[in-house]
Amino acid sequence: MKRNKWISMILSVFMLLGISQAATDRSNEIKRIESAATVMDEIMAAPDKGIPEDVLSSATCVAVVPSMIKGGFIVGADYGKGVATCRTESGWSAPAPFVVGGGSLGFQIGGEAVDLVMLVMNEKGMRQLLSSKFKLGADASVAAGPVGRRAEGNTDWKMRAEVLTYSRARGIFAGISLNGAVIKQDNDDTRALYGKPTSFSAILKGQIAAPVGSEPFLTAITKYAAQARKEAASESNAGRDPQTASNTTTNQPRMLTAGEAKGQIEEKLRTEPGLDSKQVQVSLTDKTVELSGSVPTNNDRQKAIRIAQSFAGDRQVEDHLTIQSQ
Repeated sequence: MKRNKWISMILSVFMLLGISQAATDRSNEIKRIESAATVMDEIMAAPDKGIPEDVLSSATCVAVVPSMIKGGFIVGADYGKGVATCRTESGWSAPAPFVVGGGSLGFQIGGEAVDLVMLVMNEKGMRQLLSSKFKLGADASVAAGPVGRRAEGNTDWKMRAEVLTYSRARGIFAGISLNGAVIKQDNDDTRALYGKPTSFSAILKGQIAAPVGSEPFLTAITKYAAQARKEAASESNAGRDPQTASNTTTNQPRMLTAGEAKGQIEEKLRTEPGLDSKQVQVSLTDKTVELSGSVPTNNDRQKAIRIAQSFAGDRQVEDHLTIQSQ
């Protein structure tokens, strides 16, 4: 009897330790996601020295490795961990944890931390990323990304590069080749973030709801990608004669008015399959879309946010939704 009691106590201790470790692992991944958002905020704060708007506006996926590369990588040590997101019909996908290893960073040698940003530029590159493991330079062509407000002086990214890579060290942001590096899904961090094994493809195709804690990264990507498309469109019209520019602008999708966007969002919330949004209220201004009220589950909450983002245009989506108590 005592033996069974001791066994039960030991099992309980191991179970508690397992739960505690899972919570720690998830907390670490959320911190990595927040750091990735900070990297994008800092890089895009200086557009003349950051990612050109025509490059970012064309990217199908964005991947960020925040401050993870530390010393010894010149001989092929693992570079670090990051998160990726891809464009979907309803906005940017939930973040997918990955690992980068191998390859060479050329002149960047030493013990400093380095931020990496990788942009997947076309369908072929996206297919490789969705495969959950691929090698840059072998499975997908890679090139150092151009830097500055515009990228017209360097056409490699338009003509052949499936992945563009950047690094930031000591405050200097520059394109850098990662030829030979291997990118693969981080299964352990994926399990920690989503609570179960989840495929890279399902996450990046938008089939999995974004978990709580991923909002800073997705908000940053959504914001800067929208800004980049708007600026790229404006730049493309600059220098044309007024009639041509007027015709081009007329043919481009216009930003919905607050009333139009509100109606579209409310209609989509009402008709979206599997979404319970009866308690969701939508309010808009020229600069924001605000979601308030409550939803039954976090999955409903993430769906509502994505729907709002898909019709928000340049407006910032502010989420004030709460999860209904069971």
